Amino acid sequence: MGPYRLITRLDPPGTAVPCRRFVARTPDGARTVLLSTPLPGTDPARFAAEATAARHLLGPWIAPVTDVAEPTGAAGSADPTGPAGPSPTGPTGPTGPAWYASPYLPALPLPVALAVHGGPLPEATVRAVGAALAEALAAAHSQGLTHAGVSPAAVLLTADGPRLSCFGAVRAAAADGEPRTGLPGLDPGALAPEQASGGRPRPPGDVFALGAVLAYAATGHTVPEREELPPALREVVSSCLARDPADRPTAGALMASLAPPTAHQTVLNSAGTLLTPGWLPGRVIAALARQSAELLAAELPELPEQTVPAEPATPARA
Repeated sequence: MGPYRLITRLDPPGTAVPCRRFVARTPDGARTVLLSTPLPGTDPARFAAEATAARHLLGPWIAPVTDVAEPTGAAGSADPTGPAGPSPTGPTGPTGPAWYASPYLPALPLPVALAVHGGPLPEATVRAVGAALAEALAAAHSQGLTHAGVSPAAVLLTADGPRLSCFGAVRAAAADGEPRTGLPGLDPGALAPEQASGGRPRPPGDVFALGAVLAYAATGHTVPEREELPPALREVVSSCLARDPADRPTAGALMASLAPPTAHQTVLNSAGTLLTPGWLPGRVIAALARQSAELLAAELPELPEQTVPAEPATPARA
């Protein structure tokens, strides 16, 4: 696909995801990337436009968008494994799918991390993930952008902190008047009520979705009963999940609630101070190391026979 060859899926088959993600590498082995493509049934041109908008998002908790390929030709397919197959000449050829690339780091989607860990994550991990992602959303909202695709699967856990991905969902909140009732593959529990009823994406919807992500990390599902949440996180997560957008905190306020500032903290490092040694459970760290070793040893398939493996590099098992 373009200058890359697909090595493996990042997400297990059947997982609800807002975009399809693969680990890919250049034929000379010089670059390994996380390559994202739109889901079948979504508009590949819009996916590419929104991924291009995401190139303006910068920060330590955002998977940066480094390359974007728009769909080309009438036969361009949003599915790199569909009938058209990967374009041998990439986006500059007669046909080609939309995709964007981010630098690869060993990473587990949040649902895979829970499966590897064997259940909900520790409170310290949930708090660190929430503070970092709230910081990332606060930066996006300050630029007039709404992610509109925050969900458990959009969150990647790496050894040095979470990353927000799937930027084919980024929306310009002020300019886009077209309502969207949801994205294919988006966990319905992460969709704010006002967006589910046809309202256009707004920053409070991102906060609702982040609350659902934290609920998922702490309980294993996005729509828990209040009593299921850990007592120390109950109030802050419940405030994010308020039905009235006006009752939800801003992303900046949420970050401060999850990582209260101290005399030695600033707004710029408040989330990072929670990522101390041991912030990730041992089984998750082991899975990241295993994924890295497997990909280092992976051989690129021959281009004419390239297929996408059915299983991710790191099996979703405890």
